[in-house]
Amino acid sequence: MLIRKAKLLDIEAIMQLVKAVVPLMIETGNFQWDDQYPNPAVFEADVQLQQLWLAEIDGAIAGIAAITTDQEPEYAKVGWDINETAIVVHRLAVHPNFQGRGVAVALLKQAEWIAVNRNIPLLRVDTNNMNKATQALFPKLGYQFAGEIDLSFRPGLIFYCYEKRLID
Repeated sequence: MLIRKAKLLDIEAIMQLVKAVVPLMIETGNFQWDDQYPNPAVFEADVQLQQLWLAEIDGAIAGIAAITTDQEPEYAKVGWDINETAIVVHRLAVHPNFQGRGVAVALLKQAEWIAVNRNIPLLRVDTNNMNKATQALFPKLGYQFAGEIDLSFRPGLIFYCYEKRLID
């Protein structure tokens, strides 16, 4: 598995991954993504900011993650100081053909590597309350559940917040 930064040329393949993932999300009651979000413009912005990472297996895009320092204002609702710099993982997804092969773990480990190299001791992530896979994964990687929020740009949905401190 190769982890690398995404390029604009990857956007079409990334959207194919999104199109493969969204129906499976919806089947399980997870309406975090749909045919409007995330869209090519979101990923293009991530690429321009050099914060979109890919996992490739045999030349195919197996997973994606935006590894940023962008915190949603609603994170304050779980008691987080959103002025404290944190590495935040957004738009984490694994193509159905590659699920169960450690792709999400590899991308989250990339986020941790970035945090260490940027001397940022804090990682944060949120996930839809219906995403049982990430709710099981995050604690296995040392993330602590912090509470639930709603997000203004995804009305009607509930998100669980997780945090991992690398240094206390």
